[in-house]
Amino acid sequence: MARRHGAVKRVAPIDPKYKSELVARVVHALMRDGKKSTAERIVYGAIEELRKAKADQDPLEVLNTAIANMKPKVEVKSRRVGGTTYPVPVPIREVRQLSLALRWMSQYASARRGTPMPKAVALELLDAFNGQGNVIKKRDDTHKMAQANKAFAHYAW
Repeated sequence: MARRHGAVKRVAPIDPKYKSELVARVVHALMRDGKKSTAERIVYGAIEELRKAKADQDPLEVLNTAIANMKPKVEVKSRRVGGTTYPVPVPIREVRQLSLALRWMSQYASARRGTPMPKAVALELLDAFNGQGNVIKKRDDTHKMAQANKAFAHYAW
């Protein structure tokens, strides 16, 4: 395996039904044990729920806006300096922002007991679209933690 020429960025798959890279990422984030068809059924069901709930808007636009609202901009990482560990706020790359948002969405949707998974995903997305819900709270907590530790920002390197 060649290591000299840097990492090669793989081409992201595109969802066959909606022709969207974001939908494909959501499917992959919700997939468990390699069951892609089950994950696709969940995501497509959630998109249909969004279509019913927001009849006046395109469900893919609702999905895009909801996921954009979920993305954290900064996070706290631990840095060890002279025997002491400091929580240092650092900006997050775009790819990690999306990964964290999808991971949180999947986690909180599966935590909604008694609700079918497509409905739970749709409810999480609608909450995020409206700027409320569990994922938005998690994002705000992450931002508050970074804000509280802004004094240690000079340790970021």
